[in-house]
Amino acid sequence: MASEILLPAVLGGVGGLTRGFIGLLKALSLRRKILWNYYLITVIVAAVIGVFTGIIFNFDYRLSLLAGYAGTDILEGIYKSFKVEKVYVSRAKR
Repeated sequence: MASEILLPAVLGGVGGLTRGFIGLLKALSLRRKILWNYYLITVIVAAVIGVFTGIIFNFDYRLSLLAGYAGTDILEGIYKSFKVEKVYVSRAKR
């Protein structure tokens, strides 16, 4: 019973950690400034999301690993779609 939950949770967490590590490598290759506190929080959240998605999608252990990776990617996409950008509107001339 415990291994039925523990293994998908661990694999989902590993998938989330992999997503965070790939993001770090991408930022390093683009020579961007790394905000280490932000990165640490992102990796922790990715691992937690990975654990839960790994538990939910535990049909196959490989699927748990993939769900951990993709779960974080989906949340990032949702965040980017709702990201508010500043829009400047000029006043109409009277």
